[in-house]
Amino acid sequence: MSDALLEVDHLVTEFDTDEGRVRAVDDISFSAREGETLGIVGESGCGKSVTALSIMRLLPQPMGQIVGGRVLFKGADLTQRTLPEMEKIRGADISMVFQEPMTALNPVHTIGKQLTEVLLLHKDITTQQAIKESIAMLDKVGIPSPDIRMTEYPHQLSGGMRQRVVIAIALACKPSLLIADEPTTALDVTIQAQILELIKELQNEMGMSVILITHDLGVIAEVCQQVVVMYAGKVAETGSVYDLFDSPKHPYTQGLLSSIPRLDSVPKSKLNTIEGMVPGLLDLPAGCRFENRCPRADETCASSPPPLELVSDSHKVSCYKWQQK
Repeated sequence: MSDALLEVDHLVTEFDTDEGRVRAVDDISFSAREGETLGIVGESGCGKSVTALSIMRLLPQPMGQIVGGRVLFKGADLTQRTLPEMEKIRGADISMVFQEPMTALNPVHTIGKQLTEVLLLHKDITTQQAIKESIAMLDKVGIPSPDIRMTEYPHQLSGGMRQRVVIAIALACKPSLLIADEPTTALDVTIQAQILELIKELQNEMGMSVILITHDLGVIAEVCQQVVVMYAGKVAETGSVYDLFDSPKHPYTQGLLSSIPRLDSVPKSKLNTIEGMVPGLLDLPAGCRFENRCPRADETCASSPPPLELVSDSHKVSCYKWQQK
């Protein structure tokens, strides 16, 4: 088993809002191994993106704060790093592909300026060398006529091309860890497949680890080795991709899997859904956060939150009823 490159240990992240203080990430733990892909999956509002921003120390200030836990990267705790130290780590050792390709690039700067800026910031090279490396990187991510694209602005590129540019910027300095937050949002299905395949190819070539944030379990099955299922800021279930697809234990994981459209289903069959909504962070239940949507819930589930229990060496679940069918 490969060593953990990143370990998130009992991370707690809170935000000050007009309505009060909310806990968006509540005591979560997981690890990303060297050279592997970890998937974080869950509905919108479950804390996936806040987890990524906490790792990168990019929470909006002063509202967002890490109030507990550790984020160990190569053994060093990122929560204790100063801002100048984090600026050296971001883009060089850890990079992030942000959620919306249409707005991730600065509209008033050329592609070339935004790409060379990363190289000049983190590497001791000349501007001409940075331009040469940028053109090579654009070529590597599959952008035709990269020398011409260097002079163009984001609005002159399609959504798929812009996402390739964002990936090129993220990987320009060959980071050890790439965090991809919904990297295929707003792209059509064909381009989504191309972007995911591109990330896989570059990961194999560079030997980097990837944390892939998504709500699409089909993507998880395709590219991930380890999976974390989040619900309302907590880890509901975690394990290998085989654990979760072959033997899901949490009712939420089972609900997500059953809602995937199947090619072999009866024509015109009704798509399964999970009834209800994710609870608001200002009105979280005292017990299990999935209790109001769970078909197995009883008084125990409503009274106290379930611990994260071991199912096997690699498989954990936070559910009192996980042994029930």
